[in-house]
Amino acid sequence: MAVENEYLLDVETILSHRHDNGADLWATPDKRLLKGAPFSTFDCALYLSELGIPPEDPVLKAAADLIFSVWQEDGRFKIYPKGSILPCQTAIAANVLCHLGYVSDSRIQNTFRHLLDTQYKDGGWRCNKFSYGHGEETEYSNPKPTLNILDAFRFSDYLNKEQALDKAVDFLLEHWVIRKPIGPCHYGIGTLFMQVEYPFRNYNLFEYVYILSFYDRAKNDRRFLEAFECLKSKTVDGQIIVERVVPKLAKLSFCKKGAPSALATKRYLEIVERLNKK
Repeated sequence: MAVENEYLLDVETILSHRHDNGADLWATPDKRLLKGAPFSTFDCALYLSELGIPPEDPVLKAAADLIFSVWQEDGRFKIYPKGSILPCQTAIAANVLCHLGYVSDSRIQNTFRHLLDTQYKDGGWRCNKFSYGHGEETEYSNPKPTLNILDAFRFSDYLNKEQALDKAVDFLLEHWVIRKPIGPCHYGIGTLFMQVEYPFRNYNLFEYVYILSFYDRAKNDRRFLEAFECLKSKTVDGQIIVERVVPKLAKLSFCKKGAPSALATKRYLEIVERLNKK
């Protein structure tokens, strides 16, 4: 997929931020790859991929090499020079690399095994970091990292073959019922979740339905179908209208708030196509 002319300025804008954090490729000199959101290394690699930049492009190839440079032998990614390595950090690093075409790389395969070995008892993935104290809600996994991990695995041969992933799907579908903030980082399903956000960055209805639609476990589940109908009800003439976008991305044409997005609508139509094949 090549970048369409209407998005060339978006690509230029994203590339213009590549040294914002003190080093190249949106990183800091000490490789804090999540620093600078919404123009972090991870964010920008995904934006460029979404806009049609191919994985073999020198910029995305260099970004992938940078991410792999913090890969650890045990399968984790150390995206900060100091502190613990948290599952959410490995989740996002693996997910970005899978989007960039590295799912078959032996390092990613090792990361997949690590993730399967460290799945929490409720089916999701959970960090032992308690920013909000130790309430009963923190006994759950964190929904967003779990969604990121399912997003990474959808590129793999594990898709619809691994029971552990079905457990993760069940965990996320149950959150549709629970609604309240859960996990150590308090991910909830409320007003902000229900707003259509694009590009995919935060835990929200559109990303939730999009990723779960790859999994057979979800497609016939009442909870998933309710979520899909909520998303469908927000379309106008079959198009996705962006309801929420990070303010710093407001000038990008592919995700204008309050306007239809052709690329977001393409993702929505992929959901519809997958459901029609169930």
